[in-house]
Amino acid sequence: MALARVTRGDATDSVHYGSVAVVDREGRIIFSAGDPRHLTTTRSALKPLQALPFVAGGGVERFGFSLPQVALLCASHSGEPRHVEAVADMLARADCTADQLQCGVHPPLYYTARDELPPADVRFTPLQHNCSGKHSGMLAWCRQCNAPVDSYLAFDHPLQQAIRAAVAHMTGVAERDLVAGIDGCSAPNYAVPLDRLAFAFARLAAGQDDVRYGAAPTLLAAAMTAHPEMVSGERRNDLALMRAGRGDWVTKVGAEGVQAIGIRSKSWGVAIKVVDGSARGLHPATVSVLDQLGLLDAAQRSELAAWRSPEIRNYRGLVTGRVEPTVVLAPS
Repeated sequence: MALARVTRGDATDSVHYGSVAVVDREGRIIFSAGDPRHLTTTRSALKPLQALPFVAGGGVERFGFSLPQVALLCASHSGEPRHVEAVADMLARADCTADQLQCGVHPPLYYTARDELPPADVRFTPLQHNCSGKHSGMLAWCRQCNAPVDSYLAFDHPLQQAIRAAVAHMTGVAERDLVAGIDGCSAPNYAVPLDRLAFAFARLAAGQDDVRYGAAPTLLAAAMTAHPEMVSGERRNDLALMRAGRGDWVTKVGAEGVQAIGIRSKSWGVAIKVVDGSARGLHPATVSVLDQLGLLDAAQRSELAAWRSPEIRNYRGLVTGRVEPTVVLAPS
């Protein structure tokens, strides 16, 4: 299914294909486009599920994390000063240091979001890595559970076993059927059918205690929707969507064209995958899907207009085309 097309003048320059799954609170597919059961690498859309063992185990209370810091557990943050300071505090509260983070180092996404190059004379640390909040939570779990810190990313580490169980529970996919891989930040990650990712976000947004993880899913969703600026950063997609959602939408984007959204008022989950991995095609499709589901009012359409049909400019700043959504949802 074509999710979005790129125009150049009146011509189609390229097309982004993919799939959409919309499920209800029971996990039943109610709307779809393309293949709603497409096996999808979840990437950073998995982060709220990866935080469940820590939150359900009382880690937030044990270390005194604030609600913005709970949101950082699920973040692909931009490395803004508020993100770096909050992560450093999380590590200190867990008696850990930035040197123990095994996520690696990259220039902060802050610069990419502003179309700027990072200063040539600045050295970055793991604190600026977009996944440092997630990894800080993982280290804190190790402290809380007296588990080894240096091997916290190993597939057989108790933490990763607990995360794998959480992913299986929330997606409804048996552990043996989870397709494992290693994410960009070196943490284990899992591929699941697209509708199962949507189901996990329907459960995350439901606002009800979970049979296994209690109030933890609700706390994570509440933190993300209350502090979307900690989940991503200025000029970025998750922040724009959750601000427009007014607390009703909990969302997390993932690398390679993945977006998952939980709609609290409907108890729905939405998952979108662009098969070529392009965020350029993902964002217009996401806004169009929300509109087709009847979730946007006039004010929200206005807020998200630049995401629904972004302009393409050349190096002189001339508008040469647009990215336009072409996705059409069908009832199941």
